[in-house]
Amino acid sequence: MKLVFAGDPMCSWCYGFGKELTALTQRHPELDLQILVGGVRAGATDLLDDTGKQFRLGHWARVEEASGLPFNRAALLARENFVYDTEPICRAVVAVRRLAPQADQLAVFRALQHAFYVDGLDTTDGAVLAEVASAALAQDGHAVTAAALHAEWHSAAAIAVTSAEFSHVRSLGIRSFPALLLNTGDGLYEISPGYAHADKLEQQLQATLQHVAAAA
Repeated sequence: MKLVFAGDPMCSWCYGFGKELTALTQRHPELDLQILVGGVRAGATDLLDDTGKQFRLGHWARVEEASGLPFNRAALLARENFVYDTEPICRAVVAVRRLAPQADQLAVFRALQHAFYVDGLDTTDGAVLAEVASAALAQDGHAVTAAALHAEWHSAAAIAVTSAEFSHVRSLGIRSFPALLLNTGDGLYEISPGYAHADKLEQQLQATLQHVAAAA
């Protein structure tokens, strides 16, 4: 059995959910966690204008209230000529997985989120993504250079795998993020179709485990 988390590091509700998912996984070390990237705005080409910024700030306020996590609003407002394309950061998650499969993937995912939402970095830039991911891997005891990550991020294989993963997530019927599922080996069960606190996730997980056990 394993938990399956589908999300996007530049999805604000996924950012809030990261803290709750970390708490849940700490309660259940017996359950591996698989992360799938969904590409909420993958391939976007439109510039983020003032209307788009205000729209996102509204979401950020709700996520901040629900999760208690900080947001760097000034950095968003100061952005100029910014294209809110989430494919690059999703590809960074894939690159990390390919180079360091044994690393704490959720910790790296959350480091990438922190880089965008708190540090105000340009997480559509491959060099920035490589530096952030390399530092997160180093903290987890995995020595992968930023140069190696950047090269993998640029690779045709990483691009193809990321695109295929977007399609796979859609094939699972997931249309919004975050989404948390339980893979029993015999099937996928929905734990949460969106943001929820760790205690709520725990309740739903236990109910699902009981259902699976009863049906066995």
